[in-house]
Amino acid sequence: MSQTKAALRLRAKEARARLSPEEIAAYSATIEQRLLDLLDGFATVMVYVAKTPEAETIGLIAALNRRGVRVVVPIIERKTCSLRLSYLPDPSALVPSTFNVPEPIGHEIPARPGDVEAVVIPMLAFDAEGNRLGYGAGYYDRFLCRYPHPKKIGIAFSCQQADSIPADENDVKMDYIVTEKGIIRQNRRAGQGNI
Repeated sequence: MSQTKAALRLRAKEARARLSPEEIAAYSATIEQRLLDLLDGFATVMVYVAKTPEAETIGLIAALNRRGVRVVVPIIERKTCSLRLSYLPDPSALVPSTFNVPEPIGHEIPARPGDVEAVVIPMLAFDAEGNRLGYGAGYYDRFLCRYPHPKKIGIAFSCQQADSIPADENDVKMDYIVTEKGIIRQNRRAGQGNI
């Protein structure tokens, strides 16, 4: 891991840690509303399940379920460093699992990656060019390299934005980045899909 990426991760974590629980809740609600508008018209959406202090997603998952969207959540496969997918019709099935991430362990409904039309992805840091910095294990980058067809929507708080994120050939750019302050759109794939 490059020193620059390590420093950017630390800076983003420190900035996010300064947010109060009230700010996290308010900013998450704004992000959720932006996402609901952005995801209008999609039938199958993959959404990460947040853990504290990430941008909350449980309200988004519930709202998409109410809308009739098939919600898919990732389950971390630590052994293979990959993600397997499960439909989540009921968020009460979630229990803390790998890395303390809530997952529907024991209540899985297998989902096919090819059915996913958009993916809502956690970000530790990001830049205005659509580059994303995750936690460093590469789970999402590997998944998105293998299944590049869904719209890629990264979410984070605006305080996690960096001037520039170093990217290599394994790093996947976001099509959209959503924060409480707005939406950053990348135009390289404009005209494709519903967004």
